[in-house]
Amino acid sequence: MMKYLMFIFFLIPVLEFWYLILLFLGILMILFINTEFFFNFMSVISGTLGGDVISYYLIFLSMWIIFLIILASTQIYNLKDYNHEFMLTLIFLLIFLSMTFICSNFLYFYMFFEGTLIPTLFIIFGWGGQPERLASGWYFLFYTLFASLPLLGGIMYLYNFMNTVNFYLIILSPSFMFLLCMILAFLVKLPMVFFHFWLPKAHVEAPISGSMILAGVLLKMGGYGLYRVYLFIDMYMYITKFFMFLCLWGSIIMGLVCMFQVDMKSMIAYSSVSHMGLSVMGFMTMGSLGFVGSFIIMLGHGFCSSGLFCLFNFIYLRTHTRSQFINKGLLNLFPIFSLMWFMLCINNMGSPVSLNMMGEVFIIINLVSWCYLLFMFMLLMYIFISCFYSIYLYSVLCHGSMNYVLKVPSIHICEYLLGMMHWIPLNFLFLKLEFFYY
Repeated sequence: MMKYLMFIFFLIPVLEFWYLILLFLGILMILFINTEFFFNFMSVISGTLGGDVISYYLIFLSMWIIFLIILASTQIYNLKDYNHEFMLTLIFLLIFLSMTFICSNFLYFYMFFEGTLIPTLFIIFGWGGQPERLASGWYFLFYTLFASLPLLGGIMYLYNFMNTVNFYLIILSPSFMFLLCMILAFLVKLPMVFFHFWLPKAHVEAPISGSMILAGVLLKMGGYGLYRVYLFIDMYMYITKFFMFLCLWGSIIMGLVCMFQVDMKSMIAYSSVSHMGLSVMGFMTMGSLGFVGSFIIMLGHGFCSSGLFCLFNFIYLRTHTRSQFINKGLLNLFPIFSLMWFMLCINNMGSPVSLNMMGEVFIIINLVSWCYLLFMFMLLMYIFISCFYSIYLYSVLCHGSMNYVLKVPSIHICEYLLGMMHWIPLNFLFLKLEFFYY
């Protein structure tokens, strides 16, 4: 693993050559795909580094999303808008993300988990389009920092009693307050409903790179953290029922909120909260199928939500508005783009054949074993609402009469490529679901 990290680190001397960095990142992903080091229950690199199949997929997802961010941010390179600093920020963000997913030591994990906050803030503050980006950046900063302080206290408590902070060596019967300290930071990062207020603000004011990295990878860090502390949660099974109800009810409420959004970027952000709530609900079932379904939804959401933000940014660059009352009738202007938008929207609602659908199927199977009819009814209600706002998102943007008679530039081939590079893994990983059963 260290050779991949050094590969990323030595991209710094070629910051000026974006297309060379794209080439090297492509080579790095090909090399990383061919490794089988992580396909065990636990692969130990050293006393503080180790990972499993979850780490493998999330590191690859980070590389993939960073690669697509560079492709989507060519305007920064063309305008020379501090392009060297932007690329340096992305490289350090990729290093921090990779180290977060490869650490088996709680203290190092905490350091890199919080370290990802700094490059993300630089992206929002430095390349955001509106003055309100400062307020959204402070929301993001203080929500994550204040929620992470109890996690640091919990890690110190672990070391005091166990004399180790390794994920795989901790055997402890924690108190309920200790459990809350350990999971609060991850619930805010996901974010779970009632801790989600920073996310729509950060998405709306962030540049396309910030929205893609937030939706694609940073939200998954919260889910990854929950996987690492699941032994503590398993000791409080009566609490998991409360979290399941809260997450599922929150997903339904966020789906209803999506229906009444005028700002289309905000609508995609609230749909992220809804999907991640379903992922947490699947995790809290504490069953093997629930774990797999939760992880599949996280991975599928990383591709789908990032793709929706990316495609909508292409429209925003041409119309300079996020309002659904103005962005209409794009089927007349961009028929191929409308097809790609439709494919991502139906993936967002979990249609066959997509990762989101398989994740929902696994969670439904696990819920049947619980025999809770209330949860089944709420889950079906969530699926219906998700279908409704996803189809609404497509129909509002692509159908209807155009409200502007402007000379709108055509969609470039690179932008079509970006859309397809989000859609292809989202649907073709469906054919290799055995990857998730190691």
